[in-house]
Amino acid sequence: MTARFAWHDDLEAESFPAAAYNALLARLPVCTPFNRLSWLRAMARHLRPGQTLHVLIAWEDARLVLCLPLLHCRERQIGLPLRVVRHLGYPLADRIMLAVEPGQEAVLRDALPHIRRALPHALLQLDEILPTPTSDAGLTAWGKRGSFRWENRLSCLVPEHRVCAKDRDEPAGDLRYELRRARKRSAAIGATPRRERPDAGTMDALLARICAVERSSWKGKQDVGIFRSDSVAAITEALRALAAEDRVRVVLLEHAGRCISYRLGLLEQGRLYDYSLAFLPAYAALGSGRLLLDEWIRWGLDEGWQWIDASRVRRAHSRHLLHERMSGRVEHRRWRFYSCRPSGLVFGLIYGVWQSWRRHVRRSD
Repeated sequence: MTARFAWHDDLEAESFPAAAYNALLARLPVCTPFNRLSWLRAMARHLRPGQTLHVLIAWEDARLVLCLPLLHCRERQIGLPLRVVRHLGYPLADRIMLAVEPGQEAVLRDALPHIRRALPHALLQLDEILPTPTSDAGLTAWGKRGSFRWENRLSCLVPEHRVCAKDRDEPAGDLRYELRRARKRSAAIGATPRRERPDAGTMDALLARICAVERSSWKGKQDVGIFRSDSVAAITEALRALAAEDRVRVVLLEHAGRCISYRLGLLEQGRLYDYSLAFLPAYAALGSGRLLLDEWIRWGLDEGWQWIDASRVRRAHSRHLLHERMSGRVEHRRWRFYSCRPSGLVFGLIYGVWQSWRRHVRRSD
């Protein structure tokens, strides 16, 4: 059966098939908070100058089988101004499941010519993609069918913890000692953990509290957190929308009525994504991060969550505390496709030379 492709430029227009999209998400093996329309619509309302939204969808009869919300923009990479295509939400989306019906590798494969015609580009890059048989087969076909150069590489391995009855007991080894020390130090100053389950009416006040913590932390000083100046409006709107759907959880450490540390998580299908954390520098010695991560796990036991998930970590030398309690890891993949347009050929060649030089330097070390 031949799929029917169409383009949309507005996720909130009446013509966009929102109900069919939600039904497609329900058929995916995994759905993340960053696939939700509430998140995507918030991101679409806060595009940066020069970015345009283009949503490619595909139907088989009355069933939606593919939806790719894409950003078309101009970026400067290695000194070159390039046309680039990305998935909507970059760089704030920690993990994306491509919204393609399982088993529809051919539909995903056939999407590439439509993207090339409508969105001329040098580079098409998809970050933080969860691997599945359907997406891997379809994207591999993208690389083999007309891309000048392509790459599928590991972006990061994210630690996850399976919540189980054993978590009601104290952990063994050094972790037990570290937790006891953190509890003792917190108790000595009267700091207490608190759980927050915000809704649309309470999210703004909570966001103001945790945003103040981040801005006073090293993240705020370097303007690198989720509330950094170039993303605060989009992330505030996105979190407010997810809170209205009961998908936001926050654990705080409070001292004298003041929030001194927090962890913010996004809940989806029994999996809590540990999305952001920060603490006030004056309380760095408390070990609040480890204490609040333990609170996540205990909250998960109370509410029946299945997983606590680090959401995203550095590719190398990650210091996320969930490594201490890791049950498994989740792969994130990065796919890059260089077009056969002149700009794609030039950039692909330069990138290939740079990669070769980089590998040579590493071998020399």
